[in-house]
Amino acid sequence: MGNRMYTVGEFSRICQVSIKTLHYYDRIGLLAPLRVDPSSGYRYYGQTQIERMLLIARLKRYGFSLEDIRLFLSCTDQEALFSMLLQRRETLKLQREELAQITGELSSHLKNFERTGNIMGYQKDYEIQTVTTPDRAVLSRRQMMGVKDFGDHYSALYERMARERLTPDGLRGAVYHDDQFDHECSDIELILGIQEKDQADKLLKGRLCAMTIHKGPYASLSDAYGALVAWIARNGYEWDGAPYEIYTRTQFEGLAPKDWETEVYFPVKKG
Repeated sequence: MGNRMYTVGEFSRICQVSIKTLHYYDRIGLLAPLRVDPSSGYRYYGQTQIERMLLIARLKRYGFSLEDIRLFLSCTDQEALFSMLLQRRETLKLQREELAQITGELSSHLKNFERTGNIMGYQKDYEIQTVTTPDRAVLSRRQMMGVKDFGDHYSALYERMARERLTPDGLRGAVYHDDQFDHECSDIELILGIQEKDQADKLLKGRLCAMTIHKGPYASLSDAYGALVAWIARNGYEWDGAPYEIYTRTQFEGLAPKDWETEVYFPVKKG
């Protein structure tokens, strides 16, 4: 029984995969027939290949690419295989959390649309004011980085703060210096406020700013930016420096993304 061979059609029915897909897997070296009849060209698969095909299908459901699956199947290190599956599970958990956030945003959008009759009405929920910010002494770390890199750079700043025995004043933020924003790589400066002005990297000078508070995950911060830009133009102001964010309520307080709060500042002057 263990040596039984199956035609490509039989193998297709058993594994619930199309013949076209089996031909493609053969071409890319993912799953080749056990034997090809030299005279007829008929393809035959073996009993043991059923398990391999079912594993390929399962890995696809997990979200692995075909190239990842090819590498997975060629790996003989059990610990490495376990690690790959573990990392994929963490990725799926993050995707699930992001999907839950997006679903919550959509629900709020629907409620606002139903209440106002305006599909873009959610963008008008921001309360915007002008404020004169105080001078703040900060440690800073500025370089080309992506949003995904924030954690590593903040960790380095906090380690430095502890090493130099500096006293945090609660300010944590990011300044965006580029004319355009690239989620993967932009000129960004991360800042942490400290009480010891003489040991600060710089003084974040107080100035007139248009400011609003964004409530919710960072993925929808662009709504706050859009609302601020529209308000600035409508009220006769002009941009006067790099915009920045101050993170006041975050995951570090054990809060769910819907409860995060971010203050967004645009330095302005009268036009």
